[in-house]
Amino acid sequence: MGKFYESIPPNLIKWIKLQQLFWVASAPLSEYGHVNVSPKGLRGSLHIEDPNRVWYEDVTGSGSETVAHVRENGRMTIMFSAFEGTPRILRLFGKGTVHEFGTPEYEALLPPDRRRPGSRCAVVMDVEKVGTSCGLGVPLYTFNSHRPSLLNIAARLEDADQAFDGEATQARDSDVDRGIAEKGIKAWWTAQNTESIDGLPALQSAFKSHVTPVHAPPDGEWGKTTESQPSQPSQSSQPSQPSQAGDRRPLLGTKDGLMEVLRLISVFLMGLAVAAAYIKTSHDVQAM
Repeated sequence: MGKFYESIPPNLIKWIKLQQLFWVASAPLSEYGHVNVSPKGLRGSLHIEDPNRVWYEDVTGSGSETVAHVRENGRMTIMFSAFEGTPRILRLFGKGTVHEFGTPEYEALLPPDRRRPGSRCAVVMDVEKVGTSCGLGVPLYTFNSHRPSLLNIAARLEDADQAFDGEATQARDSDVDRGIAEKGIKAWWTAQNTESIDGLPALQSAFKSHVTPVHAPPDGEWGKTTESQPSQPSQSSQPSQPSQAGDRRPLLGTKDGLMEVLRLISVFLMGLAVAAAYIKTSHDVQAM
């Protein structure tokens, strides 16, 4: 049976901090607008200031629905589900505020030594109601790990911003109208994160900020990319070895293999043509 609270109870605060995933739901005011639900991961991205205020670090994505909705009307719900142990669903209902990268409010929450690559804003929620329900319909899952790809990609984009800003600072006495890196994180924000799918304003100042994106060093969950590993010679660069028993290489995997398949098909078709001609000739002879 569900229960409701006016603030987050201490035992549920401890439980929230153990979760690896949460969802954020929001919606525009228009009846024709799209309701949105976004999954959020990344260990340590959610912070509980007190029983009635939480905030999370919002990392760059392909869209910016939550930011647009919260900016318009503030309404949002954060949900957690237990995937192991005692079943439980927990919802935080409240009003949110968006603090974009480059603003004083953002910098106070996420200084460079705490900021993750690609972090575009902090979404602060004033919790008005807390609800729990049984969660018996949620399946059991075993957590494996967080994906490092998003942070790795964002770090490379921010490298471009840092290089561009460094050159721009040396070339000019002022930061005014210095532009942005063509392939940096700010260019991505400009192209992908300035409005919702319904056309509501999303990010408005982060991509205009003169603050250079600087993030904390890798924490062990990201930063280990394949590019940092010693490169392995490709099969084509290795000397050919005699085929061993059980070494079955797909014919279509290489150009030579493809040519061999085409040659076999040609031989087969020529055989069919010869056989057809022979049958026709035999038939004509018998008919004479």
